[in-house]
Amino acid sequence: MKNNKTFRRHRIRQRIKKIVSGTSDYPRLSVFRSNKEIYCQLIDDVNGKTIVQTSSRDKSIADLKLKSNIEISFNVGKSVAELALKKGIDKIKFDRGGYLYHGRVKSLADGAREGGLKF
Repeated sequence: MKNNKTFRRHRIRQRIKKIVSGTSDYPRLSVFRSNKEIYCQLIDDVNGKTIVQTSSRDKSIADLKLKSNIEISFNVGKSVAELALKKGIDKIKFDRGGYLYHGRVKSLADGAREGGLKF
């Protein structure tokens, strides 16, 4: 058995996915974090559809010229909240994807809450 970070994150992610599942009423906000970027999407697991997606690579976020990854993640959260509210979604389930609820993941969640999402 491997005891590295990716294997640990995979185990935690599987444990979270058993509990957190999105529907059309309460979609799942899934987070993926790489070394440089952060991505998030609202997923309806029942129908297997992505409702909304955004990332730090989107033009609207890249044009802000922010230097801190925390600030970028916060704006990605606000962006996904705006897109979700346009689609009529205000309540979600948060899937941190096996990452610790700290730093960029927490900042994204705070941005989504400030943008109007409830979870």
